[in-house]
Amino acid sequence: MIVQLHLDQHDGCTHYTNLDVLSGEVILRVPKPDNVSSIVVKLEGESRTRLMAPVRPDRPDKQRPVLEVHKFLYKTQIVWPANTRPEDLNPKASFTINAGDYEYPFQFKIPLNAQCQQQNSLTTNVSFANVVPEMAKTPTQHVKTTLPPSLSGFPGEAEIKYYVKVTVNRPAFFKENPRAIANFTLLPIEPPRPAQADGEAYARRQHQFLDMLPSSSAGKKKGLFERKPSVGPTSPTLATPPRVTVDARLPNPAILTANQNLPLRLLVKNVSERSKNFYLQMLQIELIGYTKVRAHEVTRTESNCWILASMSNMAIPIGSPQDTIGTEIPINPEYWSDKVIPNSVPPTFTACNLSRFYELEVRVGLGYGSYKHGEDQLVVLPLRLPVKVYSGIAPPKALLEATVVGANEQGQPGAGANLNVPGSNSQVPITPTTPTQQGLAPGSAFPPQGAANAQGAPNYDDAPPSYEEALGEDLPPINGYRGNYQPPPVPEGAPRFSDEKRR
Repeated sequence: MIVQLHLDQHDGCTHYTNLDVLSGEVILRVPKPDNVSSIVVKLEGESRTRLMAPVRPDRPDKQRPVLEVHKFLYKTQIVWPANTRPEDLNPKASFTINAGDYEYPFQFKIPLNAQCQQQNSLTTNVSFANVVPEMAKTPTQHVKTTLPPSLSGFPGEAEIKYYVKVTVNRPAFFKENPRAIANFTLLPIEPPRPAQADGEAYARRQHQFLDMLPSSSAGKKKGLFERKPSVGPTSPTLATPPRVTVDARLPNPAILTANQNLPLRLLVKNVSERSKNFYLQMLQIELIGYTKVRAHEVTRTESNCWILASMSNMAIPIGSPQDTIGTEIPINPEYWSDKVIPNSVPPTFTACNLSRFYELEVRVGLGYGSYKHGEDQLVVLPLRLPVKVYSGIAPPKALLEATVVGANEQGQPGAGANLNVPGSNSQVPITPTTPTQQGLAPGSAFPPQGAANAQGAPNYDDAPPSYEEALGEDLPPINGYRGNYQPPPVPEGAPRFSDEKRR
């Protein structure tokens, strides 16, 4: 008996998102008559982390791996016998199926929110990495938030995986139940955005150059009894030390969108008088991603980086010495306007044992006086901005409106309550505002996230669906921009979580 899974084409996209209908067929090949109890298809999503515990003083030669598993998406559909509810299924029942090929269609609607299971099964908690069985303790901390994106790139340490699994249950104890698994990629919808930017978030650096002596005396060797130049108020060296500030600005809140350009502005401001030119010598723009991995009491933060733009030996004059104090000169945005956020960058998220946050680093190399190597005063000013990365998949308008209505009925601010109402008289500040620190746990929108411990943990299995979830069941799939998302593949030969069969 051979069972296979086939997922239907999804409008040419390589990934799914919330509210999508995932459909396909179970293909069963039976070479000879056999007894079957049921054929069950499951939609599952889980996050796994595995870290090494600190070395114990009494056992320095052995380190204990710590494994934590969260199953935050779990839906079941019985495709055979048809029209059978899970509670009516009899695992001891036996039906004879004749030889032949059979197809059983199925479909699931991907929900908005994660619904983490309080208790994992024994087969979920056991891993056989390195052929050594490892047992995961039952997790005690859960976060209810929007479904996180598929995540890879940390083989054997952290992953978020989505898949459809079919199991052909047979009543005979000594016969193996045939199974098949089909993985798919999930890119979630993004939280609501403000209707308009509230000023600009910025990072700023200031530097003071030295106003060197005239070039006629620069290469002249001083004699032993030659008098040193005075350093009084009329000295050409110290009279007007040139100072400059460099700003990196983004619309506030600082949000970057995958597969789209950087909404970045770079400004060079002349703070004092100067007698020579400033030169742009080097420019590098880098997106740094931080992944906080937690396996019970053990934590670790991994980092990735993507070079969005990198240029050197530019020798581009900035302004002129005749510019008045306070003049702001923008750096040409053509240097980064065609550099999009790569499609391998997952959006900002927080899950039970994993979270992802970002910083944008801009390194500006400025020279003063001359662009020639050895004659210029070159300084590299690093500018860092905490940012959030969004998927670019906008939530449906009906969902945003219903979220606000549902929150107002409960007397609480909704996910979209902070949006500016079009046509209002509110004034948008035009001066830069200091960015708020976006720390280790960036929030989600459907609904606001909250962590719970073992003592006061809410029982998600018994809790009624939220307003957004109830509405989401009636909303059609997203009909709009979906972008592209391709998590990096696991290198061949790299350590990974075992692909053992799971019930």
